Amino acid sequence: MLRTRVMPCLLLKGRGLVKTVKFKNERYVGDPINAVRIFNQKEVDELVLFDINCTTEGCAINYSLLEQITSECFMPVCYGGGVKMLEDFRRLFSMGIEKVSISSLLFENADVVKQAVAIYGSQSIVATLDITQSRFRKKYQVCTHSSKKIKNYTPVEAAKYAYSLGVGEIIVNTVHRDGTWLGFDENLIKQICESVNIPVVATGGAGTLNDIRDVVVNAHASAVALGSMAVFQAKDMGVLIKFPKQAELTKILS
Repeated sequence: MLRTRVMPCLLLKGRGLVKTVKFKNERYVGDPINAVRIFNQKEVDELVLFDINCTTEGCAINYSLLEQITSECFMPVCYGGGVKMLEDFRRLFSMGIEKVSISSLLFENADVVKQAVAIYGSQSIVATLDITQSRFRKKYQVCTHSSKKIKNYTPVEAAKYAYSLGVGEIIVNTVHRDGTWLGFDENLIKQICESVNIPVVATGGAGTLNDIRDVVVNAHASAVALGSMAVFQAKDMGVLIKFPKQAELTKILS
């Protein structure tokens, strides 16, 4: 069995799945229930699901759709999007969600985060840090609300802050690599991995199996989440829900 987790990362908008490029240019890629059924067949170990509407547009969490998804899903699900109150955590966990990811809540209501950690345990609470890089100065910026709001933290400061609240894992979502197929920002991932003593999941930019290997070997990522590689045939090609074979992942990561 692989020590390094590799999982799909799906973006939910409304009742459908989309894929973005640098958090923009959304492209419809299918029905979430159908995608989950395919990933079940491929024996994927874990699934990350972000609702990209909830926080940016103030939409309520679509519990009915999530119930449909979890009822079909044979693997643990990490869900993020629109989580604001302890009641949100309770409802998500009660319907079978294994991990709840929080982003804007980290900075808007740390007390709720701490309470959730105390009630449900660190292993169930995940911090997702959306990080972009300015085009000219190449300065990293931590953001929320689909990169519309910039926070006054460096990536390392934000990671340490999330760690101090008791979260059990950090997903590093690199906006400037999202959907580009150019590989991970290994420098950024490595900085964050070296700053905290919890698992760090790299997402944003994977285009090849070698990209997965490199971010684990060179940047010390604990896990990898795949976006474009899980929903497209290849770069600039059509939609195809797919996932690397276990034998392929074993070869590059063992």
